[in-house]
Amino acid sequence: MQNTDLTVDNEARARGRIQRANSLAGHVYEAIFAQLMSLRIVPGSRITVDNLVKEFNVSHTPIREALGRLEGEGLVLKTHLIGYRAAPQITRRRFDELYELRLMLEPAAAAKATATMDGERLAALQAAAGVMARRVGKDERLRYSNFARQDAIFHDKIVEFAQNELIRETLNHQHTHFHIFRLMYHSRVTEEALDEHEAILAAFAAGDPDAAEKAMRAHIENSRDRLLPAFE
Repeated sequence: MQNTDLTVDNEARARGRIQRANSLAGHVYEAIFAQLMSLRIVPGSRITVDNLVKEFNVSHTPIREALGRLEGEGLVLKTHLIGYRAAPQITRRRFDELYELRLMLEPAAAAKATATMDGERLAALQAAAGVMARRVGKDERLRYSNFARQDAIFHDKIVEFAQNELIRETLNHQHTHFHIFRLMYHSRVTEEALDEHEAILAAFAAGDPDAAEKAMRAHIENSRDRLLPAFE
């Protein structure tokens, strides 16, 4: 350990080693989140607090805080007197329903968001889109989990800029992106999505609502098609 400032090695986090840090529970959360996204923690499997304490070399408190946060995001379930387990994988029916919902709401929201777009909002979307950070870092699991979060933020901001809180709340309540990204841990899921994000950003930059709606629809349809093999 270099000094009392205490830093966290991102790649070590994804491999399961946590260094001390000021926001320890946050770093533990990110490490467990990365394992859930990359399927290192299998959907439906039991998550033992004592095992995580040993793996990350931390106390029970940050582990429980992190698991509580993940429970709020629908990624972890807690059963009285039994403990924690990873949320089960979504079913094919649920998958179809989620994409039907997204296709009804998000393309129209993208078109509407175009009218409110300015330089500051476009910059926020560019930062969230993940395009600037593609292929940064050596740890594939960490990069995948980071993109899962960025993708969720990117889509949420678009709906926020469309100024429809009911649609935003509806999509957030489903924890759509996190469940979808757990279906398949594969570089194709991120690389092709990044290209599609660029197309959406280009439509916003051009101030073209029709192009934004079309690009968003194509992105969601392509995402659905990329992940369908997970059910085969």
